[in-house]
Formats: sequence, structure tokens, C-alpha cells
Amino acid sequence: MTTRRLLPLSLLALALAGCQMLPTHTKATPEGSAVETPTSSTALPGPHDNLNAVAWMQTSVEFRLLTGQTYRSALTQLDRGLKTPGWDALTKEDRDVPATGLPPAVIVDIDETVLDNSPYQARLIRDGKPYNDFTWNEWVQEQAAKAVPGSLEFARAATARGVIIYYISNRTADQGPATLANLRKLGFPVKDDSQFLGLGTIVDGCEDNGSEKGCRRKLVGRTHRVLLQFGDQIGDMVTVQANNEAGREQAVRPYLGWVGERWFVLPNPSYGSWEPALFNNEWSQPEGERRRQKIEALHY
Repeated sequence: MTTRRLLPLSLLALALAGCQMLPTHTKATPEGSAVETPTSSTALPGPHDNLNAVAWMQTSVEFRLLTGQTYRSALTQLDRGLKTPGWDALTKEDRDVPATGLPPAVIVDIDETVLDNSPYQARLIRDGKPYNDFTWNEWVQEQAAKAVPGSLEFARAATARGVIIYYISNRTADQGPATLANLRKLGFPVKDDSQFLGLGTIVDGCEDNGSEKGCRRKLVGRTHRVLLQFGDQIGDMVTVQANNEAGREQAVRPYLGWVGERWFVLPNPSYGSWEPALFNNEWSQPEGERRRQKIEALHY
């Protein structure tokens, strides 16, 4: 664990310690008595919607158990898929050539699926800042993300079985070199740079809407039989036509039987398309208004 990661963790630990006193100094009152007041330079970060989620992902045993069991279960299913000629994890919309006879592949999302970016989220909490493309790119260029527990072991085991890993990410093409360097530094099997399919990848005869990944999945399917797919959002496996509660349910409903068999979902309570679905995808709204709509979405 690096010093860069320890700093946000220490701040998160302090933020969670609600009963712990801040460092203080004494201040004389008009009556002559002394009271202790917090030192401003040691003040904790303000309230942040993401605190519990990031703290859970970084510190809980449960998070590591969940991701580990996901990848261990997937390895069993990978072996089933290899032995079953008709096995394919692409939807009919994403497959435009027959899978029969094609070499095997696995598709994985990158962020919060194989790479852990929680230190970036922790910095936002520490600094009281929202996500922005500039600070995100700085983080990507650091190449400091660690592996999501279980993902590296799975990727190596799949490669040993002759299965190629394709990394489909909404990191941009210009972030590809840093992303590939980060993956290789951790030991992920990346033989060819073409295994990274970032946002903006051109696919002949296909055009996605926004950050959807259907065309890139289709591109992999043109040359490979896709045995498994992994992601922290349903959009990593299937195209979501309408990013609202009903639209998301509709997109995944036909494939519920594939979840835990051909599709594997990693836990990510920190961010994702599920969040803007709660406020009509309108990030331009003030933070307070977005929070109000999220609260209204709760069931009591």
C-alpha cells in the first residue's frame, strides 16, 4: 500500500470516528476560564454523499469477500463454457456473426471491475470536490490503481486456459497507454494493445449512443466467442435504452438467468449510472436538488 493511498484512508478513518475529539487549543473566555476549540487546520472534511460507500470498499472484509467469490465462481463457469460449444455471453443485439468455431474470449470492464479507483474517490471526499475530467485524468496518468480482489487471479487463470481478455472501458483512447501500463504493472495479461477498447473506438457499421458499449462488444464478437462478461454496471453487459428505473429493469430482465452464469456483476455503491437515473440524468441540477430526488427515491 502506497503513501498516496494511506493519506485518504486515514482521513476516512477520522471521519468515521464520530465520537473522537478533534485536536484542540485553549482559548480564554471573558470570565477568565479556558475552553478548548478545534484547530481550524485539522478540521475534518465536510459531509459527503460518498463517504460510507468508499469507506466500505476500502476497509470492509465483506467487499473483498464479495469480489473474491464472484471471480472464483466465474472460473467454474468459464470451464463450463469452454466445454459447451453453443455457450455465448453476448446478447443477440451484440452478435452479428455466428459464434460457433470462434476462439474463446472474456470481456471485462476496467474501473471498479478489475481496477480499484477508490483512492481517487477518497481524494474527492478529502477535498470536498465533485468528480471532474481533469482530476480523473490526473489519477489515470498516475497508474496507481490496484487490482480489485480476485480479478487478477481470474484473468491469469483464464489466460492459462487459452482465453483472451478484452478490456472494454469508457476511459478515453488517449488514456489507453496509461491504462495498459497500469494493468501490465499489476500483472494482468495484456499481450496486445488492441485488447483495450476505450471510449471512441471506431466499429465499422455500428455507432453507439454516448458511452454505451454495444458496438465494442459486437467488435469482439466478430472474432471471438465470448464466454463471460464482467462489470459493475448493467451497461457493461447490455445496452440500456432509457437510463431510468424502468428502463434499466427492462434491459436486464431477459438475461436474469445469465447473471452468475455468463454475466458477473461487481459491487460498486460509490458511483454509476444507477445514480443519475434517480434524478433524470440531469447533472446540471444543484447538488441539493439532486440529493432531494435521491431521498425521494427511498422506500420507507
